[in-house]
Amino acid sequence: MSRVCVAALALLLALAANAPAKSPVKLRPGDLAPQFSRSDLQGRPFDLRRGKVVLIDFWASWCAPCILAIPHLSQLQEKYRARGFQVVGLSMADSADTTRETMQKIRFNYPVLLGDAKLGNLYGGVLGLPLQILVGADGKILAIRSGEFPPNALDKEIAAALKKAGPG
Repeated sequence: MSRVCVAALALLLALAANAPAKSPVKLRPGDLAPQFSRSDLQGRPFDLRRGKVVLIDFWASWCAPCILAIPHLSQLQEKYRARGFQVVGLSMADSADTTRETMQKIRFNYPVLLGDAKLGNLYGGVLGLPLQILVGADGKILAIRSGEFPPNALDKEIAAALKKAGPG
């Protein structure tokens, strides 16, 4: 009897190991943004919660359009911080050391976290960079921009989201 149980367990484990990975669900404006919490590269906790307008910036050190957008994102963070706006950078495909080196060369005034495949899949599969997702105070996705786009592409949406959210 125990041999049967061991064989059945081995078969179940083999089937589970070969099961296809769950495909990421493509997110669209109007969907609830998946919540996550992680520590940033300074060790401070970051938690994507409702109540703030958040711009999630998926980037990498080797992505020229990503790097070009960072100064503008820092300006937005400075301009709208008091109104409840938060930029968060998710460094994809870079090590912590490489990300820290980039942060020493370029001024970031917002949290930078390490992204990974799990977090990328949570957000519909990050297949190209840059990718920016604007999340309203209610937690719903307001806009998604991917590929090369002008740094100020989301400025009007950010201002509208903050106006809708009310005083910060």
